[in-house]
Amino acid sequence: MEIGYLLYKAVIPFKENPSVLVSFIFLITISIIFWYYINNAKMGKIKEIFIRRIPALNSIDEAVGRSTELGKPILYIPGIMDIDNIQTLASLSLLSYIAQKTALYETELIMPVSRSVVMTVAQEVIKESYLKVGRSDLYRADKIFYLTDDQFGYAAAVDGIISREKPGAIFLVGAFYAESLILAETGFSAGAIQIAGTAMITQLPFFIAACDYVLIGEELFAASAYLSSDIIDKITLKTQDISKAIVMSFILFTAIFNNLLVSFPNLANLPVFNIINLIIKTFFTNK
Repeated sequence: MEIGYLLYKAVIPFKENPSVLVSFIFLITISIIFWYYINNAKMGKIKEIFIRRIPALNSIDEAVGRSTELGKPILYIPGIMDIDNIQTLASLSLLSYIAQKTALYETELIMPVSRSVVMTVAQEVIKESYLKVGRSDLYRADKIFYLTDDQFGYAAAVDGIISREKPGAIFLVGAFYAESLILAETGFSAGAIQIAGTAMITQLPFFIAACDYVLIGEELFAASAYLSSDIIDKITLKTQDISKAIVMSFILFTAIFNNLLVSFPNLANLPVFNIINLIIKTFFTNK
């Protein structure tokens, strides 16, 4: 009796709002795809997953190497948002990889931040990265420091650091607003190779104009999986891409179907079109 009651309660949302069923089916589909790839990877059937080339990420070694050759430090700017921002988390993930490279090449890494919590997390990330490559002796906590929460106060302070230190490479990765062009122009005038990355659409044109390489939108979030040697990380990225492809395919199919019905009204009399139209109206509208 209790099981029947629970099943009845579970079906109620689908009866009241059929579109919920679509989300449920989509969730199950993606879960199955993810499980399939994970299971095959653990069994050794999947050893490599293709991810399209991202120039900005491939140029990281070049930027670190250039700074090392010139004997100049590397400046890493993680944006101006706090640790609860997804772009800041993605930036710290990329920071881990860059810190390992700077430790291997014995290149100084400077990281001014605008949020105190980000400073604490960044110190731990860099410390762990140095430990991974066996160069904990090079770690200096004072090189990861807090400036100010003020947007333009932070931009002015970072500009001063760029002018004084003359870094060989500058990474601007995270959430940026109006200060983006100020920072990028100063870095350009200092002659540094600049790699930027943000999901802020309004700031991308400024980075594209002033920086050598740019991570555009979702490329920032894919960076950790792209640079990781762990097949599981790459599988999560592939699963997300498959889910997006499914959604886009269905949107395209629905658009074509509706256009055909408008252009050729007689098609509505065909049984196949009636069934498809009924499914779309049932599952994708609340009427």
